[in-house]
Order: sequence, then structure tokens, then C-alpha cells
Amino acid sequence: MAKIELSDVRKVYHGGVEAVKGVSLSIPDGAFVVLVGPSGCGKSTLLRMVAGLETISSGTVEIGDRVVNELEPAERDIAMVFQNYALYPHMSVRKNLEYGLKNRKMASAEIARRVDEAATMLEIAPLLDRKPGQLSGGQRQRVAMGRALVREPAAFLFDEPLSNLDAKLRVQMRAEIRRLQRRLGTTSLYVTHDQLEAMTLADKLVVLNGGRIEQVGSPMEIYERPESLFVATFIGSPAMNLLPFGENGISGLTAPDGLVAAMPAAGTIGVRPEHMHMVDATRPVADGEAVFDLTVTGVEVVGAESFVYGALADDGPEVAVRVAGYSHLEPGTRVRAAAAPAAFHRFDQASGRRVEAA
Repeated sequence: MAKIELSDVRKVYHGGVEAVKGVSLSIPDGAFVVLVGPSGCGKSTLLRMVAGLETISSGTVEIGDRVVNELEPAERDIAMVFQNYALYPHMSVRKNLEYGLKNRKMASAEIARRVDEAATMLEIAPLLDRKPGQLSGGQRQRVAMGRALVREPAAFLFDEPLSNLDAKLRVQMRAEIRRLQRRLGTTSLYVTHDQLEAMTLADKLVVLNGGRIEQVGSPMEIYERPESLFVATFIGSPAMNLLPFGENGISGLTAPDGLVAAMPAAGTIGVRPEHMHMVDATRPVADGEAVFDLTVTGVEVVGAESFVYGALADDGPEVAVRVAGYSHLEPGTRVRAAAAPAAFHRFDQASGRRVEAA
């Protein structure tokens, strides 16, 4: 096991295209850190620089106590799990697991021990004599993880390993990966564009945007206190409701004085759908709550809950409100929703950064 330290790491391609723009990040020994962000944000490029599959334009990467910038991937004591499994199709599962260890001239008894342990841990022992083409996608991903496990590396690197699986298998494999990491305590760096995957796996979440780090923290720290408009909209589904706030306030929103006074001259306020509630006889407006006058534009039913979408005022901004159970509201219906002032987030319009209440 080993910590991973990135110091002002940059990647510039031919033509001056800068994919990673000065990333500094400390990954403690034994931590599970997830890099998350949209396509093209630089997360896979950053992971590949740690692995040694991409050259580093400037900055340093340390694994353990070694600067590894000039080391080959095989010399970095890491194991990588790819989204396409990268298994040898002509070899059995056992031979796939053994291959890297045999190349390192490891003793046969030690190879057998490691392969049997990994196969038992991942519940793939009955599959050892099959070839990859005879396995399901989930089984192939377990074999790919097994090949990383038998290395007993200082760190695991995961490059969107679940993206080729169906929804049910992704849930199962998420739980499996997290269970294994906790059991082994191996430092892990994991890349995904799926925010749900990121939130459920990470000890520490790193949100990337345009080659830069937007925010680092625990999943709940980032969810509850986004530091920028980008993070507020990227983390959460549906995204946080964001409303530009000018000198005349927001048409269709009745805000208490304390909320208005805390706003910058030109800013954006945000509130998550789950922190709002529909106003009716069973749940009237509480003292001090902000009130939204909405015209329903649509309803999204997702099983145990629904999301009601409504426009403020006449064709104003649309917001989402989470409600329990099945909503029967029809488009065009006029409704009211409310939220406590403490549920609101404030952002500067020009910089997009968080603004604290006075």
C-alpha cells in the first residue's frame, strides 16, 4: 500500500491543447478516491499519467516515496482495471490470472496461492478453466479485477470499469468493488462519469471540470456544500434548481427578507428538489419559508417518488420538486412549493463560486 501525491501535474498535447491544467492532489494510504466529471474533463488522462500510460508534461507524480514520472508502468507497483476488461481471449481464466505473475518469474507455488485466493474472494473459482468468450460481462469484469488482485500492488487504478455493464450488474459490482477495497485496504484511484457511482464508492470525491479540480471532499460534503455552480449542477439528480437573482428579485418567488439580504448584487440562488415541498392543506407554508408560484410543465414518476417540474411566473425558469409517491398533477396546473431559507445556496454570477451568507 502507498499514498499517491500529484503536484501541479499538467498534460499538454501537440498544438498546445492542455488537457490537465495543474492538478495537485493527495491520496492517503488506503483511501478510495474517485475522480468524477463530464466527458473531456481530463479524468482519464490524469489516471493514465499516474499509471504511466501517458507522459507527464510537467509536475510530479509520487507513489509511495518515489517520484515515478520516468518509470515504466510495470515499475510503478500499480494494477489497473479497464472498462474493456483487456483479457486474453485465447487463454483460460486461470492463465489470464497467472500471466503477469509468470512474466515476473514468480515461483509456481506463490502464483497458485495468489490465483486461488483471488478466485475464492471474487467467487470465480468455478470459472477458472473457461475462456473469456464463455463468460458474461459481469464475470469478465470479476476476472479483470482478479488479475489486478493477484499482483498485490501498492495501488489500484480503475478506468470506468463498470461502464459496459447493465444497470443491475453495475449496482452489484459497485458493492463488490467497495467491499474488496475495504477488506484489502489498498489505495485506490477510480475514474467515472457516473455521479451515483462516485457518491457510493468514494471516501474522497474529486470533481474535475475542464482539466482543473473544482472541489475535493467527502461525497456528502460536496453534495451539501457545493463550492461552484458547476458542482451544484453536476452532483445531484435532478440537478439543483438555480435561479438568477437581480435587483428586482425573481418573479414568482416570494423570498423572506433574510434570504434577500444575504444575496450578492448579481448572483444565483440554488435549492435542491428534495429540499422543497408542495404547499397544500396537509403541509402549509411555515413561517419564514420562501414560496414558489409554479405552473406544472411535467411530472416524472420514478417509483417510490415523483419529480414535479414547474415554471415560475409566466414562462419563467423551471424548477423541480421531489414529492413522495405518485403525483397526479397535470401540465398547466397552478401549484405552490416552499423551501426553508437554510436550504438555499448562493453563488456569485460572474465567478460562479459559492457566496456565504452574511
